Amino acid sequence: MKLYYHPNSPNCVDVLATAYQLDVALDLELVELTKGAQKSPAYLKINPNGRVPALVDGDFRLTESNAIMQYIAAKKPGNSLWPADDKIRADICRWQFWQAAQWNRGTGTLVWENLIKKFLNLGAPDPAKIKEGTELFHASAAVLDGHLKDREYLVGNKLALADFSVAAMLVYAGPGGYPLENYANIRAWYGRIAALDAWKKALPPMPS
Repeated sequence: MKLYYHPNSPNCVDVLATAYQLDVALDLELVELTKGAQKSPAYLKINPNGRVPALVDGDFRLTESNAIMQYIAAKKPGNSLWPADDKIRADICRWQFWQAAQWNRGTGTLVWENLIKKFLNLGAPDPAKIKEGTELFHASAAVLDGHLKDREYLVGNKLALADFSVAAMLVYAGPGGYPLENYANIRAWYGRIAALDAWKKALPPMPS
């Protein structure tokens, strides 16, 4: 299986962590985002969205990080990241959908304004956008922190794909300026994820 990726993309970190945790071999193909490789005709045939990651397994092509994670995990039946229990899988999907539809709105806005714009020389952070992102972040963080009270992981009592999906944007919590001070449960939970060898191996180089 070949994974088209960029190390700085949070949506690639969770995919890589899944593969490393389960010891699933991937042939990694770097997509040079800063050079516009994601918009090249050749890559758009693989992922018409012009984004990373994308997975190619023979004649099968798959986009969207959460779908890729599920596909990779299915290659190792019996694992706890994606167990063969319909209710647990539904709960994992619930959190992956929540991550894409809710969590990423606030975290993504803050990362864009506080980090990516600076990296791309697109000007100073927009105060109105920072305010919007912060409000969205607090709304989602309150949900996540409340759910994690007296829990070690998001689903059941074992590490699951949901944990990697939701944790991915926290990679940039510092440079993104996330207001995590009042969310002790999130910080403790992410500490458990960050301590995993698979997560450490998947992490991108941190911006200076």
